[in-house]
Amino acid sequence: MSRYIGPVYKKARRYNFSILETGKELRKKPTAPGIHGTSRKKLSEYGVQLQEKQKVRFLYGLSEKQFKKTFEAAGKMQGIQGVNLLILLESRLDNLVYRMGFAKTRRAARQIVNHGHILVNGKKVDIPSFRVKVGSEISIGESSLDHPVINECLNMDIMLPAYVTVDKAKKVGTYVRYPEREELNTEINESFIVEFYSR
Repeated sequence: MSRYIGPVYKKARRYNFSILETGKELRKKPTAPGIHGTSRKKLSEYGVQLQEKQKVRFLYGLSEKQFKKTFEAAGKMQGIQGVNLLILLESRLDNLVYRMGFAKTRRAARQIVNHGHILVNGKKVDIPSFRVKVGSEISIGESSLDHPVINECLNMDIMLPAYVTVDKAKKVGTYVRYPEREELNTEINESFIVEFYSR
């Protein structure tokens, strides 16, 4: 299955989960999409696990193949596999560009990376799935310093997570450390994802 590029609001309502992490998608219509959206069926154990996996996959904007590869990589790391999965997803370049406030959404961050506006440790990287190492610097390329969309985002007053730092004047951010589990989305139950792939 390829990466989902359809309406975000529809998926957010389907899973009763804010994919933009703002809650905006669920304020107007909290019900599931479609004519029968007012009633939600009780899910089986498999259905709950599948839904949790889909929620995280859509949140970070991965294809099924990419998500499974990331899950397998998390299993080779020391520690809890579910938490490692979330850490690896947070370490993606497109996600960190979003977290540092260079883009309003992860989709916008992916586009900024794809178009070659981002440097990692001074070198241009145009692969959104690039895994950023702790201590790396993420900056805006010299030719993109006056990019109107990036500047608009940097002028917004957004709350930065503690595991990144940003110098807005220089347009440079640093991935300081791996995030702690409590700093990540509390609505995610990563143990269901581990159970789903363990079937």
